[in-house]
Amino acid sequence: MNEELTEQQVLLRNTVREFAEGEVAPVAEELDRESRFPYAIVAKLGELGFMGMPVPEELGGAGLDTLSYAIAIEELARVDSSVAITVAAHSSLGTMPIVMFGDAAQKERWVPELASGRMLGAFGLTEPDAGSDAGATRTTAVEDGDGGWVVNGSKMFITNAGTDLTGCCTITARTDDVEITNFIVPADAPGYVAGPPLRKIGWRASDTRPLSFEDLRLDGGAQLGPRGEGFRQFLKVLDGGRISVGAIGLGLAQGAFEMALRHTKQRRQFGRAIVGFQSVQFQLADMATEIAQARSLLYLAARMKDAEDRFTKAAAMAKLVTGRLAQTVAERALHLHGGYGWMEDSPIGRFYRDAKILDIGEGTVEVQKMVIARAIGAYEE
Repeated sequence: MNEELTEQQVLLRNTVREFAEGEVAPVAEELDRESRFPYAIVAKLGELGFMGMPVPEELGGAGLDTLSYAIAIEELARVDSSVAITVAAHSSLGTMPIVMFGDAAQKERWVPELASGRMLGAFGLTEPDAGSDAGATRTTAVEDGDGGWVVNGSKMFITNAGTDLTGCCTITARTDDVEITNFIVPADAPGYVAGPPLRKIGWRASDTRPLSFEDLRLDGGAQLGPRGEGFRQFLKVLDGGRISVGAIGLGLAQGAFEMALRHTKQRRQFGRAIVGFQSVQFQLADMATEIAQARSLLYLAARMKDAEDRFTKAAAMAKLVTGRLAQTVAERALHLHGGYGWMEDSPIGRFYRDAKILDIGEGTVEVQKMVIARAIGAYEE
């Protein structure tokens, strides 16, 4: 299905697919097994312009529309979700807040380096006691009397927070008892403390760490947008981020389905390939149909964003559906691999482990349903 893609979008899909299969696939299992960050792959992605895909050209990016960006993330996740989330978190969460809300000086300082991939960006919203309840943020930023700020607090589960390439992290902090303000925090600032990498079930080759801020001093130029606008800003950031995470779910499902199809054509039982059994055919048919449905919904959300329509509901729906889809397809695909799927050296096992986080990260299933319920008028404060 071409999903009414332009020639440029088809070319992009083919280019990213070729890169993912040629550069990522051969090392994905090793990177996952060793929980090793893919520095060489990130460098090559940067050289090809894939680390700044949604960034405007005048700021050093590729200037791609949302749908094209989602297609690229989907193709990376079709091969490896760790690489896909590294790019998606850097682009949607680490870079785009500065593009969307930064002043001219902030954009000039940060965005070209981020868009080139020479520097990675992160987004610090979640805290040890503030996940879905982002309003429970306890990190504080107190004015120092000289136009700057002193930041204290901690963040948890932050992607790209402590790599050798990490340049900055945009964080939420309380600037009084009720207001939340966003700040751009340089990763080399004294008081920026990235903890050791967290040991995870999946996405093992991505960088995920706790962060702490210990009397970290920022000048006035670190404040991102007006004081007290942090909550509104990060809701807009998360809307866009849900499309990119939805693309990871879609790509993972597509990759798992293709593995299952190949295996069932090769695996022989009772004198023939198991794809010849109707029960197997029906499972594959269900997977293909559900993937096509989810792709249409995700692409709709991306097109709505590109058209500057209200896309919050569509993005939440797409993220909800693709998160579920990734898990169900990965589970069915593993089942069709039989005993081989249960072996650690089987790629489908990595897809199976990577899938569950898509129901949790970038807003849980319950949060997506809350967003959707509000949008359809079925929510009462």
